[in-house]
Amino acid sequence: MIDHMSLQVRDPRAVGAFYDAVLAPLGGSRVREFGPVVGYGVGDRPTFWIGPAGADGAPRETHVAFTAADRAAVVAFHEAATAAGAETLHAPALHPEYHACYFAAFVRDPEGNNVEAVCHLPD
Repeated sequence: MIDHMSLQVRDPRAVGAFYDAVLAPLGGSRVREFGPVVGYGVGDRPTFWIGPAGADGAPRETHVAFTAADRAAVVAFHEAATAAGAETLHAPALHPEYHACYFAAFVRDPEGNNVEAVCHLPD
């Protein structure tokens, strides 16, 4: 369970455009902005943040999984991500190694982070 999460990125503008596109099919949108720091959420509560990497070094790869309402939303997430130029790590599919109904897609965002959309419901 995630309360909130933040990624440090080299190019907040480009990464923000990516997340604007891929979170829309999951019901997410920008809900707060503080200069280059952007908070995304469903409704008015931000739970996922992006901001500039510190001057002391490059950001590190992170994995984040977003909940999808259904399998169609996972597919829409993947389509939006690839249209935005993301590399596909795993196309939308069942992953029974996690559990029988785990339907997910995994992509790399513009900064190289592993981003997933997952639905835990049966088809």
